[in-house]
Amino acid sequence: MIEKNTQPKKYLLFVSLPYAFPVLRPVQDAIRQRENCEVAWFVEEPYAHYLKNDERRLRSVAEVMDYNPMAVLVVDNKVYDFFPGIKVQLFHGFNIHKRISPSYNDHFNIRGLFDLYCTQGENTTPEFERLSNLKGHFKAYETGWPKIDALFKDYPNEEVVLKPSSRPCILYTSTFTKGITSTPYLYDEIKRLITSREWDWLITFHPKMDRETVEKYKQLAQYDNVIFYEGDNNIPLLKRADVMICDSSSIIIEFQMQNKPVVTFKNTHPGDYLIDIDDPALLEQSIEKALSPSEELLRSIRKNSDILNPYRDGKSSERVLDAIDWFLENHYGKLKRKPLNLVRKLQLRWKLKYFHF
Repeated sequence: MIEKNTQPKKYLLFVSLPYAFPVLRPVQDAIRQRENCEVAWFVEEPYAHYLKNDERRLRSVAEVMDYNPMAVLVVDNKVYDFFPGIKVQLFHGFNIHKRISPSYNDHFNIRGLFDLYCTQGENTTPEFERLSNLKGHFKAYETGWPKIDALFKDYPNEEVVLKPSSRPCILYTSTFTKGITSTPYLYDEIKRLITSREWDWLITFHPKMDRETVEKYKQLAQYDNVIFYEGDNNIPLLKRADVMICDSSSIIIEFQMQNKPVVTFKNTHPGDYLIDIDDPALLEQSIEKALSPSEELLRSIRKNSDILNPYRDGKSSERVLDAIDWFLENHYGKLKRKPLNLVRKLQLRWKLKYFHF
């Protein structure tokens, strides 16, 4: 049971995949800046080594129960329902409708696990508010995406991924989704450009990317102008690169929040804010176009980015904490019961060998 105005306020940051860290760390910073607040992490293996020395880790269900957070903040689509506190969904990316089918969009899949959805902007807020009114067991609050905060702030210990250079820097990343990923098609051309053009390269992939593909591209780091990055925080890469190459992934929008161009290969829903190609032979000239973008392209990038996430003030994490306070003060204990969702709950309990109801 959560008591209103309990001091100190305790927050739990839940991690089941490493892409959660750069979303949750700005929230941790905001929590630490507020008085009478505590923050801890529950990180599933094998990702605990990504935690920093000054970050508190709870290692067991018993420790979580004893900590008794008032809110559990989640980036993935799952969370343990038996953890204390309201469950807050922050999302692991933007709603870009990655799949080819226009009838399928899992961004709005309500799984009955969350109490509060912190939405990102015009692209998501109205639909989550509609679903909230329809289902009645959760609320939505527009905050912007916390990960974006780090793009507009300087952190003294931010990782340096390339030596300072005046040469253009190209970032290549790709979705892991089969049938959409560009990795089988662009490898030869990217390797050719690495060896023939005076450009620096950063390469990084989603943690779910096929290992054979990862190892193949990782070999490109043998060249002095290539860094293959496998860490938990791609923000320094987004800041460092001048142009991104991708296919269909929400990281495109993260990059374009800085008003930088993206070259895509067979994007599933291309628009005028992208330089989209369907032939690897067009990659070189498209990168050159992106390095000298037109005003029209930059206007389209800004317009599309604003629809998805209009906040560039670095304060989305603070709005998340405000949203939690708003929910607890106005809606906690007043909503409909969540769906039973027994199969999913049993699966999660089995994973941690926790069978108390």
